[in-house]
Amino acid sequence: MTTYTIHPIVMGTKVFDKSMMTYQYGSGTQFTIPIYCWYLEGGDQKILVDTGEMGPIRSEDREKAIGGRIYTFEEGLAKWGLKPEDIDVVIHTHLHNDHCENDYKCVNARIYVHEKELESIHNPHPLDFRYNEEFIYEVEENGQIEVVKEDSELLPGIRVVHTPAHTEGGLSIMINTTKGTAVITGFCVIMENLDPPKQIKAMEMEVIPPGTHVNVYQAYDIVEKVKSMGDILLPLHEPAFASMESI
Repeated sequence: MTTYTIHPIVMGTKVFDKSMMTYQYGSGTQFTIPIYCWYLEGGDQKILVDTGEMGPIRSEDREKAIGGRIYTFEEGLAKWGLKPEDIDVVIHTHLHNDHCENDYKCVNARIYVHEKELESIHNPHPLDFRYNEEFIYEVEENGQIEVVKEDSELLPGIRVVHTPAHTEGGLSIMINTTKGTAVITGFCVIMENLDPPKQIKAMEMEVIPPGTHVNVYQAYDIVEKVKSMGDILLPLHEPAFASMESI
């Protein structure tokens, strides 16, 4: 069985109201989230989950808020002896701009995207300003995109599951590790979404839906399902991972 070590690399941040992550909870609290590119080390291919921001804001305040360093794409890959052209595979959780801005640099990569994300990025709803098709023009023209239509094992030890909680085409990534199955969520949440504080559990809620969602009831059920799928849970924007070299 192929197993992987997961390296979270911070390639951007956002500062906003916490309720953007945790639906109807934390309103009025300023919160900084890291934007990750995840390097999956193992097997015979160089694999990334998402590619982060092209020109991340880097400041002492933001790095202090997330507890880790913010890298450019090239710097982050260089930590692991890689260059953008070394990447063989990119798997996308979704195509909001902060998750795909560096795709065009991965000139030799196959890029896996759910079919509904491609529909959304080319014809976004007016409410969803986070899509920008300019970030995938080049890789589309180069024929690099592999369309995912159903749950499947993309590579030995790596499976994708359609989880349309945050976007219509969100993919959660299930990864074999020596410590069990790790799941990178296909929706933008932090650990509190998966393990709510006692005041939320007292309301008989086992999870908190993403603050931005397609359908909040459906999103709740999807988050609860994903919570049960893995031995290691990796919420897409959890700050605790910013200080970790490896998972």
